[in-house]
Amino acid sequence: MAFDFKKEYKDIYQPSKKPSIIEMPSITYVAVRGQGDPNVEGGQYQRAMQMLYGISFTIKMSPKAGHNIDGYFPYVVPPLEGFWSLDESNGEFDPARKSEFKWISCIRLPDFVTPDIFAWAAEEASKKKGADFSAAEMLTINEGMCVQCMHIGPYDDEPPTIESMHKFAAEQGFCVNLTDKRLHHEIYLSDPRRCAPERLRTVIRLPIARM
Repeated sequence: MAFDFKKEYKDIYQPSKKPSIIEMPSITYVAVRGQGDPNVEGGQYQRAMQMLYGISFTIKMSPKAGHNIDGYFPYVVPPLEGFWSLDESNGEFDPARKSEFKWISCIRLPDFVTPDIFAWAAEEASKKKGADFSAAEMLTINEGMCVQCMHIGPYDDEPPTIESMHKFAAEQGFCVNLTDKRLHHEIYLSDPRRCAPERLRTVIRLPIARM
C-alpha cells in the first residue's frame, strides 16, 4: 500500500478539535512564495498551485516515467499547506485581510527527495505544463514548539479557534510567538471545491515560546 503521511503521522495531520502542544520536527517541502488574495482568479496563488502539484506528482509518478530514484517508495501526495503573515499586524493573523497576505504555499516532500531530484522534477514538470516553474523551491522548515488545533468550518471563521489556541497556550505557560520566521501555519485536509464550507477541516498551528 502507498505510504500516507496523514495516517502515519496522525499527531501532525489529525489533531483534536481541542488545542494541544506539539514539538515539530524539521520537514522539507516544495514551496512557492507570494502575496495577495489567494482567491483571485489566475493570480499568484493559483499559479503557485500549478507548480506545487506539478512537481509533487512528477516525483510521485517518476517510476512510470522511467526515472529511477534511490530510496523511492509509493506514497500519497501530502495535503496542501500554507504559512501566512501580515505586515504591521503585531503578530495577529486576520483572515479578512486577504489582499494583504504574504504566504508560502507548500506540499511536503518524502525524505528520498534530494536537491538533484527536486531540480529534475521542477524541470520536467515545467516542460510538461509549458510554464515557468523557477519560483518553486525546496524548503526545510523547523517550527519547533507549537500549539495546534483542528478547525472545522470556513476559513473566515478561524478567529475564535485561534483565540482558543492563544488561551490554551497561556494556560500551559506559553505565549504565541509569531515572527518573520515563525509563521501562522495551516494544513488543508479538505478540498473547498468539493466540500461544503461548514465541513472544511483545517489544521491550524502557531509557534509558541515559554513566557
